[in-house]
Amino acid sequence: MKLLSIIQAAGWPIWPLLACSVVALALIIERLLSLRPHLIVPADLLDQVLAASQNQLPSADTVQQLQAHSVLGQLLASGFKSLQHNPYINDADLRQSIETAGRQAAHTLEKRLTTLATIASAAPLLGLLGTVIGMIDIFGSQSPGAANPAQLAQGISMALYNTAFGLIVAIPTLMFWRYFRAQVDGFVMELETQAERFARHLQHLRTRLR
Repeated sequence: MKLLSIIQAAGWPIWPLLACSVVALALIIERLLSLRPHLIVPADLLDQVLAASQNQLPSADTVQQLQAHSVLGQLLASGFKSLQHNPYINDADLRQSIETAGRQAAHTLEKRLTTLATIASAAPLLGLLGTVIGMIDIFGSQSPGAANPAQLAQGISMALYNTAFGLIVAIPTLMFWRYFRAQVDGFVMELETQAERFARHLQHLRTRLR
C-alpha cells in the first residue's frame, strides 16, 4: 500500500521507469543464467577435443554434440566443419572460418548488454523528466496572489519520487552492466586464446590427413 501510494503520488512519469525496472530485472536474471563459465568456456573442453582428434576428424554426430555443448563448443565445431567440408583448405581460410565463428560467439555473449546500458542511461533522464513535470505542475497550479498547499505538495512529491526512482533503477543496472561487460571481455579473451591453440591443431591435423 505504501508503494502504491508513492506511485500514485509520483504521477504518470513513473510508469516508464517502472517498465524499465521490470525489463532491467528480467535482463539481469537472464544474463546471470546465460553467462556462466560452464556454458561459455567449459574447463578442459579444448584439451579433451584435442586428445580425441589427434589422428582423425570426429564424426558428424560428435561435431553436432560439440556445437550444442557450449559457446566454445560452437567455435570448435566450426573449425571441424570447415576441415570436413574442404580437407585441402589453406591456412588463411581455415583461420578465417574460426575467426568468423569467434565473432559470432562474441556477438552472442554481448547480446542484450546494449539494452541494459540504455536503461542505465535513460532511467536518470526519465527521473529528471518527472522532476521537470512536477516543477511545472507546482508553478502552474499557483495563481497570482494565492497558494494551494495541496497542489504544491503534490508537485514536489512527483518531482522527488521520480528523481529517486530514476536513480534506484539506474544505479544497480549500471553496476550489473559493468559486471557483465567485464565478464564478456574475459570470456572473449579466453575464447581467442583457445581458438588460436585449436587453429594450430587443425593445421597439423590437416597435414596428417593428406
